[in-house]
Amino acid sequence: MKIVVLADEVSFDTIRQLDTEAAWVRITDEKEFALHADADAWFDLSENAMSNNHPAAAIPLFIHAVTDVLPSNKKAIRINAWKGFLENESWEVAGELNDLEKAILSHLNKNTIICANEPGFISARIIAMIINEAYYAKGENVSTEAEIDTAMKLGTNYPYGPFEWAQKIGVQNIYALLKKLSLQDSRYNPAPLLIKTAAA
Repeated sequence: MKIVVLADEVSFDTIRQLDTEAAWVRITDEKEFALHADADAWFDLSENAMSNNHPAAAIPLFIHAVTDVLPSNKKAIRINAWKGFLENESWEVAGELNDLEKAILSHLNKNTIICANEPGFISARIIAMIINEAYYAKGENVSTEAEIDTAMKLGTNYPYGPFEWAQKIGVQNIYALLKKLSLQDSRYNPAPLLIKTAAA
């Protein structure tokens, strides 16, 4: 199986661990997809994946897009490739999976959770809110980052505390998702400290 991936080195190294037998090819520009028309799947895990111009082909295309949604004219499957999410046993996906796309995900040993084509999927939206609340708590001098992280890991058995998640995912990514969600619901308004941190 040949899988072509547009990604940074960290994301590429993470995804290729899903199948060490496959022929993984890392590319650095969207135009390079056209050079791999023999691939079994294309993955665009770049930060601007949704706006990239992907060649028209019958090859399954998986696009990293947490904040943006699939336009009706884009034939692709939307996934969450935030740092820390590619390793999950299950992937949240948006888009209509055909048999070929299901086979690719099955080959990669991924269970799929079909989500509405909405910003944030399920888990990213919830984790962003937890991180946001942690920034509110720190900004109001409730506790320190280390104490909040420890409390959440011990109290909820999460693998990371909210500030550890924010560092892993990227505060700018959390901010972008919350900002997008807040356009429809004010409960997603980013905490002042999170806004300040994202701008730094």
